[in-house]
Amino acid sequence: MTGLVLKLAPNERVLINGAVIENGERRSKISIRTPNVNVLRLKDAIHPDEAKTPVTRACYIAQLILSGDVDAEEGRHQLIVAIEQLSQVFDDRDSRIILADASCHAVSGAIYPAMRKLRELVPREARLFAMRSQ
Repeated sequence: MTGLVLKLAPNERVLINGAVIENGERRSKISIRTPNVNVLRLKDAIHPDEAKTPVTRACYIAQLILSGDVDAEEGRHQLIVAIEQLSQVFDDRDSRIILADASCHAVSGAIYPAMRKLRELVPREARLFAMRSQ
């Protein structure tokens, strides 16, 4: 089977090309066969008020691209710039690998995988801010 397969929990909501779709009371699986569809699990969504740090802002840019709220090319450019800026701060090996993966995804237009990679940095960023405030 080709395409994207979404496995949805009961009552889980997803945004597909700007439309919110809510699953029923049972687990289900949806196959999306159309290429270049923008999909965002709403449980992964970041509220605009929560996008206060460099990593969460980069994730939010990716989210805006997926929701169709920004021009895809302009948003992708902003996302790549944000990832480049993060690579100047996160200099440990593991973070660099995550950022390299996120960058590759963003450059190729795979925005959801780029966002998922960036979300891996949120706990690291929180630790850095915690250490800084001590």
